[in-house]
Parts: sequence; structure tokens; C-alpha cells
Amino acid sequence: MRTIRTSRTALTACAAALLAATTLTACQGNDALTKEPSPAGAASAVQPSGGTTDSGNAQPVGHTPTGGTAAPTAKGGAGDGNSKASGGKGGAEAGFVACAAGSTRIVATKVERPVNHMLLTVTNTGKRACDVYLAPLLRFDDEQAATQIVEDSKPQAVTTLAPGESAYAGVTLSSATGEAAHGYKPKKLGLHFAARSGSGSVGAPVKVALPADTYKDDSAAVTYWLTSMQDALNH
Repeated sequence: MRTIRTSRTALTACAAALLAATTLTACQGNDALTKEPSPAGAASAVQPSGGTTDSGNAQPVGHTPTGGTAAPTAKGGAGDGNSKASGGKGGAEAGFVACAAGSTRIVATKVERPVNHMLLTVTNTGKRACDVYLAPLLRFDDEQAATQIVEDSKPQAVTTLAPGESAYAGVTLSSATGEAAHGYKPKKLGLHFAARSGSGSVGAPVKVALPADTYKDDSAAVTYWLTSMQDALNH
């Protein structure tokens, strides 16, 4: 009987030891599942899909915040390749700067030849080049219609004036034979610069002082702006 009890005691002890070992292994497995990440793992950042992150911003490179503006391009504008800094078609460097009243001086001079003619001289008094388009738009006194233009005087290119340079327009005041109607002596002359498009004018009108005893009639006409004084008077 002692031998049987001893065997049972030994079996019971072995079973208890086996159960303790199994419990320890299970606890160690649970610890591995709940263990905090190592410091090396915490330093790894997950990158957004399809791009990298911008240093100091939690946004992908190239992202524009809501309500913001796009980053300036290499040409100096916020996505505009035609800014003035770029020298594109929309910039002042592209040309098309019209001469205006504030940057010019206009003088009307009576000439002996041809008879019944007057010469208009416009001088660029500004600090940059400007263009005078088409012909000067003239109105004597309170006339409703502008003076007619001598179409065969049209130049091949736009007249551009560097600072200090001048252009000219010849004005036929009256017919040599005196056959035209409504002849009179005007007291004042208003001049507008024509727009590049040919429609309307640019800037404010200019009041031009007329030579003494200026006489005009319905045959009055003005040439285009020309670079040659002689050409302006020969049309």
C-alpha cells in the first residue's frame, strides 16, 4: 500500500509541475503581445501614400493649404509665366507702352511750305520708350467730329520714341484754292493719342496752343505720326 501511495504522490507532483510550466509559458506569450514598442520603432514615421512629407509640415510637398496661394514659380509669379518679372507677353518689357499726356510735350508750328500747313511735334519727355499709334485725333474748338486722316501717310511700323526723341504729324489746314466750305480761325485745339487697337484713345486730352492767325476749313486733314518731319509735311 505504501508503494501505491508513493506512486500517486509522485504522479500528482509531476502533474502540478507540468501545469505550472504551461501557465508560465502562456503568461510569457501574453507579455509579448502587450509589450510597448522599442524606441527605435517609435522613431519611424509612416510616409503618406504617393509622396514625401515636408520638413516641419505634416503635409505632402506641393500641397496648397485651403485659402492659400500657390508657391511662386521660378519666373517670379504665383504660377503666372507672364508676370512683369518674367518678361513674358503680359509684362511691360514686351512693349506696347503708349505715349500719353503726362510723358510728352506737343508743339504746333506754322510752316511756310507747303502753304496752309501746320506741323505737330510730339517729344517723349519720360524716362522710358513709348509708342505713338496711328494718327493724332484732333478737334478744333468745339467741333463734334475729329479731323480726317490722310490714309496714304500710314507708316509700315509703329513709331516708337526713346526718351528725348520726337515724332511728327503734318496738318493740312485749308485748301490752296479756297474752295472748301466753313473756313474760320479756331481758338483752341484738343489732341487725343489714339489707342493701339485703333478704337478710342489713350489717356487725357492735350490742349495744344495754336499759332497766331491759324485758319482752317472743311478740307483739314492730319497725317499719321511719322519719324521724319519732311515726310509729315509732304503728304
